[in-house]
Formats: sequence, C-alpha cells, structure tokens
Amino acid sequence: MTTSSPLSSGPYYRELRKERGLLILAFVFICINYSSLIVQQYELASIGIQLIIWLVCAIGGHLLLNRYLPDRDTMLFPLVMFLGGWSVLVIERLTPIFADRQIVWLALAVLALLGTAIFHQPLYWLRQYRYTLFFGGLALLVATIILGRNPSGFGPELWLEIPLIFDTVYFQPSELLKLILVAFLASYLGEQYPIMRRLSEGRAALFPMRILGPILLMWGLCIIMLIWQRDLGTAALFFIVFLTLLYIASTRLEIMLGGGLLLLMAGVLAYILIDLVQLRIDIWLNPWPDADGRAYQIVQSLMAFGAGGIFGQGIGQGSPGYIPVVHSDFILAAIAEEWGLLGVIAIVIIIAIIVVKAAHIGLKNQTRPFLTLFAIGISLLIGIQSLLIMMGILKLLPLTGVTLPFISYGGSSLLISFVMIGFLLRLSSRHV
Repeated sequence: MTTSSPLSSGPYYRELRKERGLLILAFVFICINYSSLIVQQYELASIGIQLIIWLVCAIGGHLLLNRYLPDRDTMLFPLVMFLGGWSVLVIERLTPIFADRQIVWLALAVLALLGTAIFHQPLYWLRQYRYTLFFGGLALLVATIILGRNPSGFGPELWLEIPLIFDTVYFQPSELLKLILVAFLASYLGEQYPIMRRLSEGRAALFPMRILGPILLMWGLCIIMLIWQRDLGTAALFFIVFLTLLYIASTRLEIMLGGGLLLLMAGVLAYILIDLVQLRIDIWLNPWPDADGRAYQIVQSLMAFGAGGIFGQGIGQGSPGYIPVVHSDFILAAIAEEWGLLGVIAIVIIIAIIVVKAAHIGLKNQTRPFLTLFAIGISLLIGIQSLLIMMGILKLLPLTGVTLPFISYGGSSLLISFVMIGFLLRLSSRHV
C-alpha cells in the first residue's frame, strides 16, 4: 500500500503553486523596473548580477522549503522576497554602491531564513536559554556603548565595526536584541500565563511581584541601555511591544492605559532632557521655519510624496536624491515619488498581510502560550516598527530613526527581519 507525499496531495500542491506564482510575479515586477533603469543607462553588469542573485535566492529558497517544510504558510516567503527585491532595486536607483551591499545582505538574510525555518530542533530551546540569550544581547549593547561607531560618521553610534578580509561590516546589536526580547517576553509570560489568567478572572488588584518582577527588571535594563545610546526609536518600539504582550497575556486593559500614560510622561521628560528628542518634536510640530536647515529632510520627504501623486513619476524620473540618507530611513519617500501613492499602498498592504499572517499563526498555536506569544510578538515588531517609520515620514508622528522592515538599507535590519519570517514559517508548519 502506497501513501501520497504531502507535495503530491491536492491542497499542498495548490499552496506550493500559489507560492511559485507569487515569486514569478515578483520577478516580473523587478525585471520590468530594472529594464527601465538599463534604458536610462544604469550599469548593466551590476543589475545583471543583482537579478541573478535574487533569482537564485528565490528558486533555491522555494525548493528547499518545499523539501523540508512543505506544510508551511506559502505567502510569507514570496512577499518578503518581493519587498527585498524592490529594496535592492530602489537602492540601485538611488545609490548604486549600496545596492551591491544590499543584495549580498539579502542573500545572507535568505540563508538565515532557511536555516531558521528548516532547523529541526524544537523551538523550545528559545525558552530554555532565554536568560543566556538576553544577557548575551545586553552584552552586545554594552559593547556598542563603549565601541560603537556610525558608518555615516555622524549621529548616534549604534553599530559595532567588524573588520573582515574583504571589507568592514557594521552590525547593529539592537536589531538582534528586538528578537531576543520578544522571545524572552513570550517565554516568561507563557510560563506565567495560567496564573495571570486566574488572577485576571479573580480581578486581583495587582499581579504579585514574583510574577512581574523579573520581566520588569530585564525590560528596564534594556530600555536604560537604549536610552543611554540615544536609540530612542527602538526604546519606544520595545515599550509598546512589551505593553501589548503583557496585555495579551493578562487581558487587563488598565495595563495598556497605564503604559500609555507612562509613555506620554517619558516623552515629556525626554523632550526636556534630550536634545535629539527636542529637535525631532520641534520639527514634527512645525518644520517650515527651518525648511532649509534642520527640517530639510522631512520637508523634502513631504515634497516627494506630493510630487509622486497617484501613479508616480516613474523609476529614475523623480528627484528623491535631494532627501538626505534617502536609501535608509526615508526610502518610502523615494518610492512615493517614483511609484506614487499606488506604490506606497502596495507596500502597506504587503506588510499588513505579513503582520496579519504572523498573528494568525500565533492564534493557531493557542494551546502553547509561548509559541502564541512569540508569533504575535514578531507580528507586533514588524507592524509597529513599520507604523512608526511610515507615520514619521508623513509627519504624523515625530521621527524615530527606526528602519522600514525588509525595504530600508541596512544589513542588520534585513537579516533579523528575515530570521523572524523563518521563525514564522516554522511556526506555521507541523514541525514546530
């Protein structure tokens, strides 16, 4: 008697065909836009190499995931490959020297995704070694305070310089710490979940410090380090994710209300005590008096959105280069100018799908609180970080300095974002 393999059965085959179709659509989009750059006399050899590397990553990733994780969610991988390819394309248009680095980081990120997704060790090792991982991440953060560098030569020194034979690589430990902190929170809250639920149902006034004490201490240490580094965007991101996970585990609305009040008070204190925060809030409230000075970046970003209109000016036809560091924090403004509002909406929809998929994967594992909270924590990281930078670029919030996941230039951010997707792929299958 023979049994059919997962790959040959109807539902699996349809899902894998959907993933293949999405990857083909992504490749067509990237090819059409690269062709436009070639017509405008961008360097053909560099573009050809980028396309080949992207294609090898897409095909290789698809085949390996089919082999080792056939029952995964089949939308996540093509969506992040689409965003990663679009990122390299935009950076090639803006600053070609950084595009060559970004495609290398994309290849490494895909390898990291595959390693995370295919690695057959149960994910409970994250819970078993949570303190080791947390203090290891904190040690890297301390090392950044002492030895930190900024590749641009100005601004907060949030990177560690790693000299290699062929080049110097800069790694941002706070990106890794985001994922470690979510794993730590999910692990600890998952263990305390039954007790917290019983206390919530009994409407206890406060949770015992033996439950909340260790996690508040760890989180507080992390926030202090980040503020010391002046990495305030990541500190705000941590705080919001922490509050939301605590609310999900406890179902206590007063936690969110109290946390929101604390965040507001922290913002007021930061405005008084930290010059960088004061500058960003002043620019957010009224950038126009200093449009040619300190507010130049955000003003040019708003003009790029206006110039792009609905359909955009076309790739290579806009002037996003006027925006300082446009390939990093403000890459969405470049997309808005050359692909228009439709391009921005496409990115928002894709990121929203990833966020919803991550939350859905978490809800599928409700019998295992650690896995549920871990997946939802990843969903929150991607979603809140995207909101912070998008709303900052549109002047709906003060600028925070966080990157746009999967799209902004930066190896550390891209690598950790793809590792998160690797964990989600693993959680979406039966091989958890």
